[in-house]
Amino acid sequence: MTAYTVSPPCRFAPGLSLGAALAACLLWNPAWAQSSETGASRWSLGIGAVALDRIYRDVERDTMALPLVSYENEWISASVPTFDVKLLKGESLSLRLRARWAGDGYEADDAPILAGMEKRKSSLWAGSALIWKTDVANLSAEVLADAMDNSKGMRAKLQIDRRFGFGKFGLTPRLGAEWVDDKFVDYYYGVRRAEVRSGRAFYEGKATTSALAGVRLDYSPARHHTVFVDVGATRYGSSVKDSPLVGKASQTAVVLGYAYRF
Repeated sequence: MTAYTVSPPCRFAPGLSLGAALAACLLWNPAWAQSSETGASRWSLGIGAVALDRIYRDVERDTMALPLVSYENEWISASVPTFDVKLLKGESLSLRLRARWAGDGYEADDAPILAGMEKRKSSLWAGSALIWKTDVANLSAEVLADAMDNSKGMRAKLQIDRRFGFGKFGLTPRLGAEWVDDKFVDYYYGVRRAEVRSGRAFYEGKATTSALAGVRLDYSPARHHTVFVDVGATRYGSSVKDSPLVGKASQTAVVLGYAYRF
């Protein structure tokens, strides 16, 4: 039986993760990735809506619509905002070169706590990824570096998930961890000496690891149609939580969507 999955969200600006933004909103698109046994090209198109928190202080929950687009063939797996080139392909193991846009950046007018802060730019991240599918669960890992050299940082992520099928329904829980180095944390969550204000002290970031968890429920009423709801949460590491810019230790995202697979 062919399995379909939705990738977790990438990071939003400001202060959101899971990963997945375009134009002013920097929206991520979940990639409906079909397991590749024949190497045939596959497209999917859809629409979704996301409600998500921001961890910067005094920022309210956002709700917005987003398009869902993905493409996959024998050598390429692409979705906004991720592009993979498959170097090693097998039924259970895939080694890939990966490039992904992450909307980690912010501008001073994005939140009151950021007033007077210098703009932090979002970046294209590039590196390698490994996907291992077993009978028990799917394992994935990635190591990425800031290809645009804005933060000069690195990040690495591990995730395990498994889909349980119940007729036309599927339930996919996931657990993961993401490590980011001190340069990443210092750039996006640090406060420079020239940016110090009342209530915003000087702060230098250190490397940290965040915990990720989520669950997705999907329903396929017909062969090419799938609707889903995905709930994800991130518990940030101590050096992010301790930043004077941050008002909460965790953030959540809820995504509703529909996709048509060609």
